Amino acid sequence: MKPITVAVIGGTGIYNLDNLKIIKEKRVRTPFGNPSDAIIIGEIDGRAVAFLPRHGRGHCISPTELNNRANIYALKSLGVSKVISISAVGSLREEIKPGHFVIPDQLFDHTKYRPCSFFGDGAVGHIGFADPFCPSLSTLTGKHAKSLKINTHLGGTYVCIEGPQFSTRAESHFFRSLKASVIGMTALPEAKLAREAELCYVTIALATDYDVWKGETVSVEMVLDTLKKNSENVKKLMTRLLTDPATFSEKDHPCQHSLENAIMTSPDKIPQKTKQKLKLLIGRYVKK
Repeated sequence: MKPITVAVIGGTGIYNLDNLKIIKEKRVRTPFGNPSDAIIIGEIDGRAVAFLPRHGRGHCISPTELNNRANIYALKSLGVSKVISISAVGSLREEIKPGHFVIPDQLFDHTKYRPCSFFGDGAVGHIGFADPFCPSLSTLTGKHAKSLKINTHLGGTYVCIEGPQFSTRAESHFFRSLKASVIGMTALPEAKLAREAELCYVTIALATDYDVWKGETVSVEMVLDTLKKNSENVKKLMTRLLTDPATFSEKDHPCQHSLENAIMTSPDKIPQKTKQKLKLLIGRYVKK
């Protein structure tokens, strides 16, 4: 089987990948616990792809309870270098209508309780995160969405809230005042951890509603109904992305060197237990 370099993390309503010829399911244990589910490994157009349902099959894990560190670490351990994330969101802009796609280029973190770094326990690292999404992977994703004539907005800020409750009207209007584009519950700390793991990362945000700033009340039924109507567009875009050789290109990218000048702690000061725990991530920078 060819190396697995690309992974898809499926959000609400996305629990499998069409056209994926499943070869096996792999349960990965990590130093940070267990991922959301077994990772499905298969082939599309002769190329290996990994798929992880973010909330688990059956949607059993809430946004706050997600073990994002285990999810990202597990994908990294399989050899993945690029992650395509799919996420249901609410729209904060009139022009982003339910059913539209957004490829955001910025994030605003409004989460409160989630472990957001692999570092700690005697090891300190500070990654650059000014541009949280991989520009190359985002551009490629946006290009394919446009070519398929899917209503897609390139760029914009994704506000990530804690959940699992939807926003209050006051919160929704506040985030609109920040000129944010969409609001969701899962892009963070996923994107931060992907950067620490030196993975290229893109989010395809699927607008399911107008949040509550327009006066309507958001419900699970509303979200799932829009996702169901939009499922064909999701399938088309994923098929196009995962059959494009450019998605699997091994061309070097800055995302894949994000730890190069980020580790502050002297190697001799990092506890051996922490070194071992982080070996997959920092091994090429901390030799002993």
